[in-house]
Amino acid sequence: MQFGIFTVGDVTPDPTNGSTPSEHERIKAMVAIALKAEEVGLDVFATGEHHNPPFVPSSPTTMLGYIAAQTKRLILSTSTTLITTNDPVKIAEDFAMLQHLADGRVDLMLGRGNTGPVYPWFGQDIRQGIPLAIENYALLHQLWRTDVVDWEGQFRTPLQGFTSTPRPLEGVPPFVWHGSIRSPEIAEQAAYYGDGFFANNIFWPKDHFIRLIDLYRRRFAHYGHGTPEQAIVGLGGQVFLHKNSQDAVRQFRPYFDNAPVYGHGPSLEEFTEQTPLTVGSPQEVIDKTLTFRESFGDYQRQLFLMDHAGLPLKTVLEQLDLLGAEVIPVLRREFAAARPAEVPDGPTHPALTARAAANNGSRPTRDFGHDTATAERTDADTKR
Repeated sequence: MQFGIFTVGDVTPDPTNGSTPSEHERIKAMVAIALKAEEVGLDVFATGEHHNPPFVPSSPTTMLGYIAAQTKRLILSTSTTLITTNDPVKIAEDFAMLQHLADGRVDLMLGRGNTGPVYPWFGQDIRQGIPLAIENYALLHQLWRTDVVDWEGQFRTPLQGFTSTPRPLEGVPPFVWHGSIRSPEIAEQAAYYGDGFFANNIFWPKDHFIRLIDLYRRRFAHYGHGTPEQAIVGLGGQVFLHKNSQDAVRQFRPYFDNAPVYGHGPSLEEFTEQTPLTVGSPQEVIDKTLTFRESFGDYQRQLFLMDHAGLPLKTVLEQLDLLGAEVIPVLRREFAAARPAEVPDGPTHPALTARAAANNGSRPTRDFGHDTATAERTDADTKR
């Protein structure tokens, strides 16, 4: 089981004093948070990708490369890489380069993002979001697994005899998670390739995500990658910690009440009841996180959002100290004790390399983007 944090890189005023960090301060704070994550024993740091204010992480691989040079163990990932508006060729090259620099400590989460105007900014049509995600990943998947690529699709110019460089480290591409909060087509895509599916269940009731994850598990088994229980699942979550729950609620309430996404909506108490948000003591975080397994089955990666809504860097670092010292060790022990032997661990480059060697380098070459039968089955399955 892998534990980590993810950031969306928002620049938000602190509602308790009105101060707003500069872009420079926020970028440096994200780096400090990543370094603290490794210091306290977390496994993963993931950054989002945005191209508009009030967010700063427009170039995830630049930031992750800088962090890679200052860390030894941390898996460096994204909490969204925009598969719809980035050129798959550039994704292939950038993440392969990062993979080499970080000695394999790299994976990525593909998604469509949450900002509609980003599509025309990069010359795309938001109405083609799902087809773009499907076709672009089909190309990315091939670029990492075929040395010389001939390609023709709907959304970019053809490729003839193209080789993306550098090639993936040891011939093994970075592991891919497909992230979605609403789209069964993306769960199907993840299942088809045998990739991971990440449900960032931080805003909506869990029943919605149970349906998405169950669909992914069924289809993962349908495509012959293993049993439903062996599918690779990641979950999001949100926590705010204090030694006692009363102080946690008191300190976090102004940030919650004024947060750009959910402020001035449901109360803190209503939101914590209906979503994974936990505001309380370390034991309360442990207890609620352990219930995720009851809802979603055994899973491989748990990422927490901890640095949003204007929380100052000092507070976030204190939160990470508590998380690393009092929460994660217990969660590791409890999840490991309950985990069946046949359920795989979280993906790492050494494990993927060993599996590729055991399979004599054989890799699937199917093209999801052109499998009309798959699309028809997806339609039927999602109506169940």
